[in-house]
Amino acid sequence: MKPPVGFAFGLHIHQPVGNFDSVFEQHLADVYRPLLAHLESAECFPLTLHLSGPLLSWLEDHAADLLDIVGTLVADARLELLASGYDEPILAALSREDRADQIGRMREKLRRRFGIEARGLWLTERVWEPDLAGDLADAGIEYVLLDDRHFLVSGFERGRLHAPFRTEFAGRSLGVLPIDEHLRYLVPFKPPATFAQYIETLWEEGCPLAVLADDGEKFGGWPGTKEWVYGKGWLREFLDTLGRLREHGKIQLVTCAQANRVEPCGGLAYLPSASYREMEEWSLPATASTGLKKLERELGGGDPLSGPNAALVRGSHWRHFLVKYQESNRMHKKTALLSRLARERSDTPTSVHEAIGRAHCNDAYWHGIFGGLYLPHLRGAIWQNLAEAEGRLRIGEPLGFEVLDFDCDGNDEVWIHGENFSAIVAPARGGGIEEWTIFKTGKNALDILTRRREAYQFFDSEADQVTSTDGLASIHEVSPAFTQDALPPVDHEPRAFLLDRLLGAQTTRGEFISAEYLPIATWARSPMSYSARMEDGQVVVDLQGEGNLTKRLRFSPEGHIAVEYEWIPQPGADEARFSTEITSSVPLTIITEAGADEDRWEYPVKTLARSEQGFERTVQGQATLLRWPAFLGRAAVRFRQQ
Repeated sequence: MKPPVGFAFGLHIHQPVGNFDSVFEQHLADVYRPLLAHLESAECFPLTLHLSGPLLSWLEDHAADLLDIVGTLVADARLELLASGYDEPILAALSREDRADQIGRMREKLRRRFGIEARGLWLTERVWEPDLAGDLADAGIEYVLLDDRHFLVSGFERGRLHAPFRTEFAGRSLGVLPIDEHLRYLVPFKPPATFAQYIETLWEEGCPLAVLADDGEKFGGWPGTKEWVYGKGWLREFLDTLGRLREHGKIQLVTCAQANRVEPCGGLAYLPSASYREMEEWSLPATASTGLKKLERELGGGDPLSGPNAALVRGSHWRHFLVKYQESNRMHKKTALLSRLARERSDTPTSVHEAIGRAHCNDAYWHGIFGGLYLPHLRGAIWQNLAEAEGRLRIGEPLGFEVLDFDCDGNDEVWIHGENFSAIVAPARGGGIEEWTIFKTGKNALDILTRRREAYQFFDSEADQVTSTDGLASIHEVSPAFTQDALPPVDHEPRAFLLDRLLGAQTTRGEFISAEYLPIATWARSPMSYSARMEDGQVVVDLQGEGNLTKRLRFSPEGHIAVEYEWIPQPGADEARFSTEITSSVPLTIITEAGADEDRWEYPVKTLARSEQGFERTVQGQATLLRWPAFLGRAAVRFRQQ
């Protein structure tokens, strides 16, 4: 008799920092409670579970009884709990110190709440970089779960990946369990009989191990899955199928920790920077992502899983989101700077480190099939935690500034900060203000999103659509039809505060809002020479742009901003209008000089983005364009957050 296939069944359940309570509650009712109840009823154990820190904290306050059930299962050795970064960060994007802190906090939480020493790690979005092996081993982690794709892109044959492997960094060794991508697409989207056929094939081939570890939200939280999994009985049938496979000796449930100890080991594996297939596609720029889709169709007939070399066609890495979206990069770099500042101060309270940790939560830093970065409440939670941390770090600190390459793009910024606020001025990008956070309110007024072209706005919806006749199509397989009459507007430049342009008299409000205009001149992204100084208790930044434009910014200790412009009117431009555009995510008081011949165009900044529910329009902020006759040669305006 052949030995049974060791089936390591793992579930990852998570809700991001800043998500609405109603979303937590809906998933508790539709996914977490019924899923656990069905698993208990069918005695589908042992299993492996990962509870993210944000969800664990919420459950402690709102559903402690569910955690008590988990605790009983853990105590009975029916459930293994995985460690992770507590706040569900992308560990590869953190400093070594922050990685250790995140993992240490999670392991300590599991130790205090459940009395265990978690040795396995759920790696957020499976974003891997080789040096993680050493840091994870140093943090007390014995093994990590990665996609089989991480191996396939390195040239491993798929048939070898039904075993645990080892990797190392600087002599520090770590176990690696390959997650079977076929199982990710079978469960829960295909009939359980299809799952059984696949497992029986592995059994016939003598494969010792099959690992499935994936989002628990697929069992009732993703579109269509609640009716499919529970209403139409998929889960009941799946658990019955598992039971029959176990009775026939073809499968044996094991925890991931047990799977890591399966002998023989698959051997040594050095894995490149990678994530799962969809993530690598999403991180590409729109044009490249479109090209990758076309290439996949040409090589595999639209099925990227088919063919022995399919995995060698791949996209980019998670870190490219920091290039693709400047808004993500600003949050990332601000969090890193505050973390470093907090560590430099020996008297930093624990609450500051915890706020910085919450700002590491990954969901608001990227965008794919889920809203992510496009959701203002998720970005707002990041900035609120950063405001809380920096506000406490700067208690009693006088207003001042420092010059540094804040966003690590090769150009210096001016960071203005005191006990009331923090702001970033970017001379290399037209002297625009790219952050303006008031600590008391916890709001960054420039938490806004640029209107961009996304790849899914180009895709041929019919070609990308998957019709499933034997199950439920995964949201990874379905491209919702893009039915807009016209493509949404794309901004000329990334949005910031005080983007300056010279507009022709013929430019209409409608043309400007839809970005269908050409300015006579623009300083919105042009490098400016600059100097910064303290004057009468304020920070003053003087900027000089092409065309003899001077721009003076004043920041008061309270966080109010004033700007003064001077320029030399150009011959033949008597009807032109000098303008500055401001976009804000919070209400502003805008005060211009009395009697100045100024007018305003106001409009909401709306983005159109794909989510798991389809295409959604989201108001990201309110834009105001201030215009003055160019012949005046000067303008001034003051701002404060309401």
